Amino acid sequence: MAALKVGIIGVGGIARTHIPGWMASEHAELVGGSDIHEEALQAWGKEHGVSKLTTEARELINDPDIDIIDICTPNTYHAPLAIAALDAGKHVICEKPLAPTPGEIRQMIQARDRSGKKLMTAQHFRFQGSSRAMKSQIDCGVLGDIYHARSWMLRRGGAPTGLGFIQKQHSGGGPCIDIGVHILDLTLWFMGNPEPVSVTGVAKAEIASQENAFTGWGGGQPIPPEFDVEDFAAAFIRFDTGATLILEVSWLLHHDTQGEDMQMWLYGTQGGAHWPKNEILESHKPTRQFTNKTLKLTPPGLEAHAEECVQFAKAVAEDLPSPVPAEQSLQVLTILDGIYRSQKTGGEVRL
Repeated sequence: MAALKVGIIGVGGIARTHIPGWMASEHAELVGGSDIHEEALQAWGKEHGVSKLTTEARELINDPDIDIIDICTPNTYHAPLAIAALDAGKHVICEKPLAPTPGEIRQMIQARDRSGKKLMTAQHFRFQGSSRAMKSQIDCGVLGDIYHARSWMLRRGGAPTGLGFIQKQHSGGGPCIDIGVHILDLTLWFMGNPEPVSVTGVAKAEIASQENAFTGWGGGQPIPPEFDVEDFAAAFIRFDTGATLILEVSWLLHHDTQGEDMQMWLYGTQGGAHWPKNEILESHKPTRQFTNKTLKLTPPGLEAHAEECVQFAKAVAEDLPSPVPAEQSLQVLTILDGIYRSQKTGGEVRL
């Protein structure tokens, strides 16, 4: 089979982490790129030996030689680009979040179904060795039924300053959508993707709205005046299984961490677990003992952003299921959207 030809839309930032995956894939070949910034696009093409370049994304989408579109734009542009690409007969891998709202994701799923092509969200934490090892153990039943979880992804002075992140018109939200999507997706995946039924949450800009507020990024910079999203969000979520989850995310929390603190606790009827320490907490009733077991990890291979691209190309080439189904991303955004709705109403939101 000839190599699948890949075109990237939005060649700055996160796209650079995808390129090693396309280069490593036995099934894919990077042949095109699109970006609204002509100078940056030309420099990118020269750097990576890509000659099919355009500032008009639709030209890349409608190119008959392209098989896969890789979307790496700000969040609010994901859905229209993905839908256009699917309708043009392309397979689509799209950076997280798949879209800022559940309604847009439903439209993307409809486009996927009518096109018969594959759609994947680039949730790279699923492809880390620690995540794979933990998922494998959970699927073997070591925790029993997971009835509660606690997850957080917290930064101290870690707000980005790019308008694509901090203006709602481009991002759809703040850390809730930017980094909350990572830890929430991973937690739901470990839990077996139960269906969420209600959310009680808050989403506020407690630090960013203060006079002289600053972020530690770039050696310390003022929070731009264009900042109009939350800097903190938290939620209590119920699922149809009876399970519950407490979620916390922030860019600017006064939390004791160097860089980023991303953790998850899972509590089951037969045991507990911590990620990313990858410990299984077991109880042995016959001996009345509690023990902790650290999982063995497979040797690291490709970096997770690259591995997700390799696995998507493999899924397309071998007609395998999408490595990250859009339906699971719909669950994630239904919860995150519920947090924003709960902030507005001041109460529980039924999903």
